[in-house]
Amino acid sequence: MNIPAFEVHDMTVAYHRRPVLWDIDLAIPAGKLVGIVGPNGAGKTTLIKAALGLVPLASGKVEIHGRSYEEQRHLIGYVPQRESVDWDFPVTVRDVVLMGTYGRLGWFRRPGKVEREIADRCLDQVAMSAYAKRQIRQLSGGQQQRVFLARALAQDAQLYFLDEPFAGVDAATETAIFDLLNTMRSSGKTVLVVHHDLQTVREYFDYVILLNMRLVACGPVETTFTNDNLQKTYGGRLTILDEAAEAIRRNKPLL
Repeated sequence: MNIPAFEVHDMTVAYHRRPVLWDIDLAIPAGKLVGIVGPNGAGKTTLIKAALGLVPLASGKVEIHGRSYEEQRHLIGYVPQRESVDWDFPVTVRDVVLMGTYGRLGWFRRPGKVEREIADRCLDQVAMSAYAKRQIRQLSGGQQQRVFLARALAQDAQLYFLDEPFAGVDAATETAIFDLLNTMRSSGKTVLVVHHDLQTVREYFDYVILLNMRLVACGPVETTFTNDNLQKTYGGRLTILDEAAEAIRRNKPLL
């Protein structure tokens, strides 16, 4: 029997006694590239933060490869939303990526030659080697996103959570991120991605979680990402999304 890479049992999360996620049960097989999809306020980011222990559970539990987060935190990589990061903090690009190696160093060891080589290799993977000595605040949004992906790679995790990695990046960076995620999946990593663009779900992911405070559906894209499940997830807003996407495709103004 294969143990899921990520499993949630009866998860409920509430802010100020108001449920944000309600009675979530799901299991994600290892080696999948997973889109977490749903409208604004659906609890997508909260699902990730609850899995990472960043927000308390009102009930339920989370398992990473069959054990608790506390036991398995060394297996997890995390890329937060760009808006949640203090980009004015005076640190270089290489220093940010080196932070990804801290988990294997322990409390008292400083990064050495091996860790610097890991950081440089990860920067090369995201095409940011030329910026290694630059201050992180001097980068564009897409470049900053690539650096945080490099930091996650430096963790050498088995399970990754990425919160809107495609938000606010240019087309070249989006393609580079997608190629990197494919490489991670090909090497056996499991990657969960909060994603908003419904038009690219089938292209980018092989597994999908449809969420709107409650779990609507979870499974392979070809059987789960259906019009019926999308209507259950978005309701009347799905028509608006479809019309917007069609207008963009035809380069027409939205009324």
